[in-house]
Amino acid sequence: QVQFVESGGGLVQPGGSLRLSCAASGFTLRYLNIGWFRQAPGKGREGVSCFSSSDGSTYYADSVKGRFTISRDNAKNTVYLQMSSLKPEDTAVYYCAARRYGGCVLTSTAGYDYWGQGTQVTVSS
Repeated sequence: QVQFVESGGGLVQPGGSLRLSCAASGFTLRYLNIGWFRQAPGKGREGVSCFSSSDGSTYYADSVKGRFTISRDNAKNTVYLQMSSLKPEDTAVYYCAARRYGGCVLTSTAGYDYWGQGTQVTVSS
């Protein structure tokens, strides 16, 4: 059974940091493109970052570039999203998702077949 478990969310002050984890079971992460998406209240799901299975390339939305870093630990079958210099507009539920074909895409959720349950990130003073 394919399953993602996200963790690491919470409440943080502006300027603070959090590290989100996405642990997979039922498949091997390194063979899939793994994306992080987020959804704020009343808004659509937005692509944040992606780790490519083909060559390890990483991709970021302009809104998080320079502040967020995606990484993968093959031994733990886990992908991480290190978030720094957090802003109130980063507040959202964050999801990890797997895309088998076509590489990393951040502009659409199409092709992402497996999703985690989400973890809440709240940036507030």
